[in-house]
Amino acid sequence: MEMTSMKMKRKLEDRFVNEAWNTHFDREQDTFRIEWMDSKQGVTISLPGIIAKWENRKEKALDELEGHIKEALTIMAEEQTLVGKEENIFPVIRSGSFPTESNKGVPLIYTEHTGETRVYYAIDLGKSYRLIDEDLLNKEQWEQERVHQVAMFNVRRLSTDLKSEEVAGNTFYFLSSKDGYDASRILNEAFLEGMKAQAEGELAVGVPHQDVLIFADIKNKMGYDILAQMMMQFFADGRNPITALPFLYEDQKLEPIFIMAQKKPEQDKE
Repeated sequence: MEMTSMKMKRKLEDRFVNEAWNTHFDREQDTFRIEWMDSKQGVTISLPGIIAKWENRKEKALDELEGHIKEALTIMAEEQTLVGKEENIFPVIRSGSFPTESNKGVPLIYTEHTGETRVYYAIDLGKSYRLIDEDLLNKEQWEQERVHQVAMFNVRRLSTDLKSEEVAGNTFYFLSSKDGYDASRILNEAFLEGMKAQAEGELAVGVPHQDVLIFADIKNKMGYDILAQMMMQFFADGRNPITALPFLYEDQKLEPIFIMAQKKPEQDKE
């Protein structure tokens, strides 16, 4: 049986029957939305992606989707607070093109980081998190600087375990704990200074997506080309892409590196 958007819409409607929720099918955008009637907060799903998952895993894929969405809707309904949750406030790195307002039009709290990235702030809720906006800040009567300082303290508490790989005389290090804050470790200045101290060549840093932080100890020209290819691959595959541009770390500053990719070396002819 071929799965169509209309058939998937009906499957999802059956799973999200709730007197407090509305569901809406957008035929033009090929999306399905579930939202709270009172607040209009909700989740929008792209149907082609769900259909692809259903074709591979059938109802198990929909079981997982249902669980994630119901948890997200439950969290949306809870009144969030900063007081007493200081240990759960973390910075999150996003691209410079990431929205500066919530879906409800409320300005999000953020700090400029580099020309390519910004730092937003989130309350960790376990399996998900909520970005902190001005409404929450004002309700709690917190200053943005307080949020920033708490988040910076917490990111320094996160693990910094790395895996390394030698390629063409260069050393690449990868941090991927999958806790949602791997890229955020780039804000841990002590961590960066420690990596700089042990680097034999130039130290480059990359945050292609949310769930990885890359260090590269560049010792020859080939290292830059390998790093550029690596960054593009991670950026394309990431769930929350940030930037495909790596940064050179020098004098406690991050400067973007624009690498002109070279051709791969040809195999020696016999």
